[in-house]
Amino acid sequence: MAVTEKSGRYIKFCIYMLIVVLINVAGITLFFRLDLTANRVYSISNASKEVVSTLSEPLTIDVFFTKNLPAPHNGTEQYLHDLLDEYAIYANENFNYRFYDVSAEEGDISAAARENQELARNYGINPVQIQVIEKDEVKFQKAYMGLVLIHGDLIERIPTITSTDGLEYQLTTAIQKLNNKISALLRLKDKIRVKLFLSSSLKAVAPFMRLKGLADVPDKVKRIVEKLNEKNYGKLAFQYIDPTKEKDIEDALAKYHLLSLKWPALSGGTIPAGQGVIGIVMEYGKRAVDIPVMHVLRIPLIGKHYELVKPEDLEQDIDEAVESLIDINEGLGYLAGHGVPKLSPSFVPESMQNQQETLSTFHDLASANYTIKEVDLEKDGIPRDIKCMLVVGPTEPFTDYELFELDQFLMRGGNLALFVDAFKEVAPPNQQPFAMSRTPSFIPLSTGLEKLLKHWGLTIKKSFVMDENCYKQEVPARFGGGERPIYFAPIIKNKFINKDLDFMHNIKGLVAIKASPLEVDSEILKKNGLTARSVFSSSEKSWEMKGRINLNPMFIRPPASNDEKGSLALAYVLEGTFPSAFAGKPIPEKKAKKDDKNDKAASTAKTGENAEKDLSKIKGEGEVLSKGQSAKIFVMASSEMLKDNMLDEQGRTPNAMFIMNVLDFLNGREDIAVMRSKQHRFNPLDETSAAVKTLVKTFNIVGLPVLVVLFGLLVWFRRHQRKRQIQLMFQQ
Repeated sequence: MAVTEKSGRYIKFCIYMLIVVLINVAGITLFFRLDLTANRVYSISNASKEVVSTLSEPLTIDVFFTKNLPAPHNGTEQYLHDLLDEYAIYANENFNYRFYDVSAEEGDISAAARENQELARNYGINPVQIQVIEKDEVKFQKAYMGLVLIHGDLIERIPTITSTDGLEYQLTTAIQKLNNKISALLRLKDKIRVKLFLSSSLKAVAPFMRLKGLADVPDKVKRIVEKLNEKNYGKLAFQYIDPTKEKDIEDALAKYHLLSLKWPALSGGTIPAGQGVIGIVMEYGKRAVDIPVMHVLRIPLIGKHYELVKPEDLEQDIDEAVESLIDINEGLGYLAGHGVPKLSPSFVPESMQNQQETLSTFHDLASANYTIKEVDLEKDGIPRDIKCMLVVGPTEPFTDYELFELDQFLMRGGNLALFVDAFKEVAPPNQQPFAMSRTPSFIPLSTGLEKLLKHWGLTIKKSFVMDENCYKQEVPARFGGGERPIYFAPIIKNKFINKDLDFMHNIKGLVAIKASPLEVDSEILKKNGLTARSVFSSSEKSWEMKGRINLNPMFIRPPASNDEKGSLALAYVLEGTFPSAFAGKPIPEKKAKKDDKNDKAASTAKTGENAEKDLSKIKGEGEVLSKGQSAKIFVMASSEMLKDNMLDEQGRTPNAMFIMNVLDFLNGREDIAVMRSKQHRFNPLDETSAAVKTLVKTFNIVGLPVLVVLFGLLVWFRRHQRKRQIQLMFQQ
């Protein structure tokens, strides 16, 4: 009997173990994940699923991440594991990833780890220094934290991953970029010309500049181009140019931004005075990109120092220049002329600084996803391949023909992003650096865009929005200390942001500046079948500054009465099939060029004035689109939102994400906008009254201990009752 019971226990144990094993086996193939975060931070977006599920060529992601790193870097590694697992679930058979062991064990490193480290460095992924706290001591440790994406013959890398912030966005856009680059390279009809300009006269002065290897530069650049040709489908062509003649140098300098050096007679006249040029120019079609080959540094106590660019850096620069030349990204139109800020990369030569205000940070952020094309409305019109046209802060009037071009672009289904101003800021004459009494004047602007917007049911008011809920400027101690409110820089609260717009759903707050309020005409909107949705508004403590504008914070005072305050709309999106403002009107005349006038005069002389009169009798239909396809217009009356002081270089602040989300929304990439802003750096708590704050504070201090005591008494009471019941049972 005892043997039978013992055998039964063994049988039950084996059955239980078998059930546990079967459950785990089933869990390997039949499982689900539940992401309970508000923005589904730990689940990939639809855009990521679409990208990896439609791969046409093998994509391999090689990850080089040192193991057993301290917090928070260990969490970054685990997040990267989970993220790539999630990609693999939705990807097709072309997706693959691998983690390489690059770790050292107690100071010793295995041969495999050393080989993997060398592989990482070959890909351009180098170790970074991180801070480690061990046994109350602060130490520094070198760690690999990067990855490389290999798609066909192309390579894209993310050399440093120190945070999970925006990691999915970086990976997905990098995969998209590789896909687009392959397609763009295969479409090229001609080769991209890589021209090395290097004057042979520089070789004589190279020893005085402490430059070694200057004579080897042509061979090195040629080898780099040959190496890059292997992964760019042979689309690069190398050319070495020696501009030794004075005329050639001047022509090169006039056409390109190349480094030019001049020197007097050296070494007692044995080396004559001369000049030389050095640099690389890459050309395709009418586009060109300049790449420096030599850096000129100014070192304290030493002076000027010349050094050649490292071959690995030069290779990366040439590879990135290929991407900017072949339009691997979608086109984004940017209005040229009319006094708008100039677009330029973050690096601007000293000779070009202080000439005109530039949008460097915006240029760098937008160029990562779009090919920005400057558009001259009067000269070329808007290209057909552009979906969105960006107009930023024009200060000069538009001609009727230019307004007609914008109108017809909208009729063709194009979208407009208007960051325009209601006023032009004019600095006072003879402004002294420390003259506190002088302030700039603000002149109301009338460029002609107001007529188009009014025709479509929107008006920009000639005033500035002030708000008590605004940015606070710290006052230096010598001026009394404390904070000074900048009323013309409203802080946009979360509750005044329209969450019905998907691209704004994850934006929790913004800072606006020098913005004018917008008004919509509901009757015009209804008549034209248009929809107007407010994007965000100022707080309920805002008001308008009208008439004489003075933005000196020391002289701005809020209205005494709350009746003058109220929330004001600062940005709108108009959607629908817009009616043309030129319907039933003749096409406006385009400014004739000099050549056009000569051609017209020759034609008139040849055919006679009667032929000119006969042409006026010919009438056509369809020359003006009176009502077009469905389109969108984004309007905000502040060009300041795109300036460098409002955006960060990484594009992770709410303002930067907002600007890029608007562009994605207008270009039909709303899923990318949602993915970009999934993770928040700025996630404020909901505002509550002082009474509620006091109540919550009191509950945390007093209420929670009282609840614990009451719960303990309840448990004691139930146990006491149970004890009495047991006693009564045995007494009976």
